[in-house]
Amino acid sequence: MGPKRFPIRLKLTFATLIPLFVASVICWVIGISIINSRIVTQAQEKVRTDLNSARAVYQSELDHIRDVVKFTATNPFTSMIISQGDRATLNNLLSPRMASEGLDFLTAVDRSGRVVFRASNHGAFGDSKINDQIVSRALQGEHIAGTEVIPPGELVKEGKELAAKASIQILPTLHARQRDESVERSGMAMVVSVPVRDQAGTVAGALYGGVLLNGNNTLVDRIKKIVFEAVSYQGEDVGTATIFLGDLRIATNVLLSPERRAIGTRLSEEVYNRVLLAREKWVGRAFVVNDWYYSAYEPILNLQGKPVGSLYVGVMERPFLEMKREISLIFGVVLLCGSLIGLAISSFIASRLARPIKELENAARRITAGERDSAITIQTRDEIGDLAGEFAQMTRTLAQREEDIRKLNRDLEQKVLDRTAQLEEKNLLLVKTQEDLVRAAKLADIGMLAAGVAHEINNPLAIIRGNTELLQMAIPEDDPSREEVDTIAQQTGRVERIVGSLLKFARQQKKELGTVEVNRLLDEILKQVGHQIPLAGIDIRRDYAADIPLLEGDGDQLRQVFTNLILNAIQAMKEGGTLTVGTSRDSEAGTCTVAVEDTGAGIPPENLRNIFSPFFTTRNDGTGLGLAVSYGIVRDHGGNIQVESTAGTGSTFRVVLPLKQGGTTDVSIRQGT
Repeated sequence: MGPKRFPIRLKLTFATLIPLFVASVICWVIGISIINSRIVTQAQEKVRTDLNSARAVYQSELDHIRDVVKFTATNPFTSMIISQGDRATLNNLLSPRMASEGLDFLTAVDRSGRVVFRASNHGAFGDSKINDQIVSRALQGEHIAGTEVIPPGELVKEGKELAAKASIQILPTLHARQRDESVERSGMAMVVSVPVRDQAGTVAGALYGGVLLNGNNTLVDRIKKIVFEAVSYQGEDVGTATIFLGDLRIATNVLLSPERRAIGTRLSEEVYNRVLLAREKWVGRAFVVNDWYYSAYEPILNLQGKPVGSLYVGVMERPFLEMKREISLIFGVVLLCGSLIGLAISSFIASRLARPIKELENAARRITAGERDSAITIQTRDEIGDLAGEFAQMTRTLAQREEDIRKLNRDLEQKVLDRTAQLEEKNLLLVKTQEDLVRAAKLADIGMLAAGVAHEINNPLAIIRGNTELLQMAIPEDDPSREEVDTIAQQTGRVERIVGSLLKFARQQKKELGTVEVNRLLDEILKQVGHQIPLAGIDIRRDYAADIPLLEGDGDQLRQVFTNLILNAIQAMKEGGTLTVGTSRDSEAGTCTVAVEDTGAGIPPENLRNIFSPFFTTRNDGTGLGLAVSYGIVRDHGGNIQVESTAGTGSTFRVVLPLKQGGTTDVSIRQGT
C-alpha cells in the first residue's frame, strides 16, 4: 500500500487557512491582553483620582469646623465670658452654635487649662486639660486642626451619648490581621482648637470643638455622592468610601447586607501593613469585607504625624470583570465568524484553482492507459492548452509587461502613500477631537462642582463680611482689637476673590459683547503689567499689524486672557529674556491672531497636554485656574488657542479670535524638538 494521497484542493485550502488561523489566534490573544490591561489600568487610575477627591471633601469638612470654632473664639465677648466663668452665657453662646453647625462637642477652657463649660455635657466642668496637646498648644497661641483619637475616658467627659456612639462592635473579617479586642471604645474625631484672646491680645483661654467620625456616615455618603454619583452596575452602586480607625471601619457605605453597613469590619492585613505601618498609599486590587474591589487607601495622620487611620475609596471589580468577559466574547465571535467566512472563500478558490490541473491529470492518465486518441492538443478552451499556447506569447510580451507592472507599482505606491497620509490626517483630527471632548467634559464637570462650592460659600461669606463691617464701625481705629478685625476683613476679601475666580472658571459670568481695539488693549496691559510683576531683565517687543479692525467681544474677559498669557510668559523667564507680543489678521478667514512669545525654558513634554486642565500648576503660588479660565473665555468667543513649545528656547501662545461672533472652538498643542 502506497503513501496516503492528499488532493491539491485540500492542500490549497489548508495552505490558505493555516496562516489565517494563526494570525487570528495571535490577534485574539494580543487584543484581549491589551484590552484587559487597559481596563485594569483605567480602573486603578480612576480610584487614584477618586481618592484625591475624597481627601478634598475630608479636608473641606475639617476647614468648616476650623471656621466655626475660630469665628466663635474671635467673638470680642468670648474672652470676657471665659475669664468670668459665666457658664450660663457660655451655654447661650456655644450650645446653639454647636447644634447649628453640626459639631459633636464644643468646649471652653480658661488660661490655666481648666474646663469652664462643655456644650455637649453641661455637668462636666472643672477638670484640667492642660496636659492635652490640643489645649496646651492653643493656650500657647497656636491654631490647631487635625484628626485625633480620643480615649474612652475623655469621650465620657464630653458626653455619655458621644461615648456610646463611639463604641463599635468588632466583627470577624476575612484577610484581616489577628486582633483580641471585641469592642472599640476610642473615638476618632476631627478636632480644632483656637486660642481666645482678650482686648489686649493676651490669651485668656481656648476653645476646642470637633466632629466624631465613629458612625459618621454622613461624611462618607457625601464623598460617595460627589465621587461616584454616576457610577452604577445593574442598578447597584459600585463605588464606596470608608474611614478607618486603625484597621476598623468606623464610617462606611460598604454593605454587609442590603440594610446593614459594614461598620465594625476590618482592613485586610496586607493593606494594613502598607498603609498604617509603612505609611504609604495603596492603589490596586484589594479584598473589601466580602468582595474584591479596585481600591485606593491613604493614611490619616494625627497632630504628631502618626498614622491613626486611613481614608478609602473603591469600586467593585465585578463590573470590570464582566466588561472584560463581554469584550473577549465579542472579539472571539468576530474572529470566529471571520475564520468561517475565510474557510468558505478558501474552499471555493481552491476548487477553482485545482480544476484545470485535475483535467490535465485525467488526460495524462488516459494517455498512460493507452488511449492514443486522447492526445493533448493546444486549444484555447482547455486551461492547460491555453497555458501552453500563451507561454510563447508570454515571453514576447514579458518585457512590456514588466514595464507596465513597474508603472502600475509606482502608481499604486503613490496612491497608497496618498491614502496613508489622508488616513493619518483623519486619525490625528479624530484624536484631537476626542481630546477636546474629554477636556470639555472634564471642564464642565469640574465647573459644575466649582460653581456649587462657590455658591455654597457665598452665603456664609456674606454674613462674615457684614459682621466684620459692623465690628469695624463699632471698634475705634486706636483699639487694640481693630487690627484683628481688619485682618478678618482682608481675609474675607481674599476669599471673595477666590470665589470669584471659581465662578469665572465655572463660566457663571455672561459675556457682554462690545467692540475691542486689540492693539490698544495689548498696549494698556503691557503698561500696567509692571505694577503686578517685576520686569527686570525683560525686553518687551511689540509686533502689531496696522490693519487690525475692531473686534467683537467682551473687552474685560479678553483683557483677562491676554493679561494671564503675558504674566505667564514673564514668569517663565526667571533669568530674563525677550517678550514678544504681536498681532495679525486673516482677511479670508475673518479672524485676528494675538501671539505671546517668550524665551523661557519651555513647557516639559509631560506637562504640555495638561496646561489647560483645571488646578494643574507647576508654581507653588499658582491656583491652576488661569489657563483653564482663559481656555473657557476663548472657547466662549468662538476662538482657539494654539500652543507651540520647544524645550530650552521658550513657548508661543496664539489666540485666534473671529472678528464677528459665531465661530468654533479648537485648542491645538505643538511640541518643539
